[in-house]
Amino acid sequence: MSWTAPKEWTVQGERPMRVVTYGVPAAKGDAEGGEVAVFYFGAGQGGGVEANVQRWVKQFQKADGSSAEKDAKTKQEKVGGLPLTLVDVKGTYHGGGPMMGPAAPKPGFRLLGAIVEGPEGAVFFKFTGPEKTVAGAEKTFRKMLESTKKK
Repeated sequence: MSWTAPKEWTVQGERPMRVVTYGVPAAKGDAEGGEVAVFYFGAGQGGGVEANVQRWVKQFQKADGSSAEKDAKTKQEKVGGLPLTLVDVKGTYHGGGPMMGPAAPKPGFRLLGAIVEGPEGAVFFKFTGPEKTVAGAEKTFRKMLESTKKK
């Protein structure tokens, strides 16, 4: 699959397991920017769509420490003729380990995730950052997803 990344995003250095990582500029007032990590593990690899959605949602808690699962939103649609699953969750971000998220919990964060199921396997797009930064770049993220197509 291929896609077109927004010009205002910067390509970060290589990281384990990632195809590419984009830095998203911070929204005015946010102390840090966001990150869009793109993962591809190969056909039949990387786990199922639902398992990945659940893994991402479980990386967040509400302010009171309870699960953010009930507040998470998911939906299915198509992009470039391919199945697309979207997830939106916010709260305190705990990440998924040393290569997958922050070293310390990050309150006030949001994750927009997208899983595009291609003929050679799924591609996982994980956009995390402060809520305001993610909200400000949500349309740009969506445009990138809509540019996804089979090679």
